Amino acid sequence: MEVKWCGFDYGQCIMEPGGLRNPLLYGNLYKKLGKPELIPDKIRKYRMLKEKYGTFSLIKEGHRDEIYSFVLDDDQEAIDLFGQLEQDLLDMGDGLEGALDYLQAQGIELQVVSEMKKTMGAVGTDIVSRFLKRRGLLKYFKELVTPQGKITLEDNSIDLKYKGFTKKEGTLYDVLAQELKERGIEPHEAVMVGDKPETDIDPAHDRGFKTIQYTGFIDLGESKADMVIHSFDELKEILKKKE
Repeated sequence: MEVKWCGFDYGQCIMEPGGLRNPLLYGNLYKKLGKPELIPDKIRKYRMLKEKYGTFSLIKEGHRDEIYSFVLDDDQEAIDLFGQLEQDLLDMGDGLEGALDYLQAQGIELQVVSEMKKTMGAVGTDIVSRFLKRRGLLKYFKELVTPQGKITLEDNSIDLKYKGFTKKEGTLYDVLAQELKERGIEPHEAVMVGDKPETDIDPAHDRGFKTIQYTGFIDLGESKADMVIHSFDELKEILKKKE
C-alpha cells in the first residue's frame, strides 16, 4: 500500500488503556487525597456513566466534564490528581514506536486524528496532547486534528477550520481531504489507522481514504477497512512511501 500520509486514531490505538483499571485509578486517587472511604462511591458513579453512555472510551472522548462534575464533584485537587494518575496508567500500542520510526524514515507524513469532542482546560493540556508529549511522540506527530480544531503540538496554536466537524459524521474527513489536496495529496494516497469502524474506518473509507483497522487492543467487528492488523509492526510490511 503506497501512501504519502498516515493518520492515527488516539484512543485504543496509539494509546491503549489496558493498564487503566478503574478501581486502581480511583483507589489510588482517593488514598492520596486521604479519603479512602469515598472509593466505592466514586467507582459506582463512574459505572453509572458507563451505563449512560455505553463505553468508557465514549465517556473519555466526549463527556470528560461529567467525570469532573459527577464523579469528582468539581473538586479541583481531585481533578488535577486524576489527570496525573490517568497518564501514569496509560500504555502505547504494541509495536507503535518501531512502526513510527519506519514510516518517518520513509518520508510519510504523520498526524493524529482524534474524535476529541471536548477539550478540558487550555488547548494543548488535554489528555491527548499530554499523552503525546509525555511519551516523546512529538518527534513523529506535529499536529493533532480534532473537532476542536487542528492543534500544533509544539506551540499549542490552533487552526479552527476543523472546529465542529466530527469523525463519526465524516465531516472532519471532508475538511482533512481538502487540506491534503491543497498539499498535493489525494485521499487515495492517504491512509487512516484506527480501531473504531464508525469513526476511524468507514467514514474515511467512504471519502476515498485507504483504511487499516487496528485490533491489537480490542476488535470492534467488521468494517470497510482495506486491511486489518493486530500489531503496529505489521505496518512496516504493509506501507511504503508513494513517490
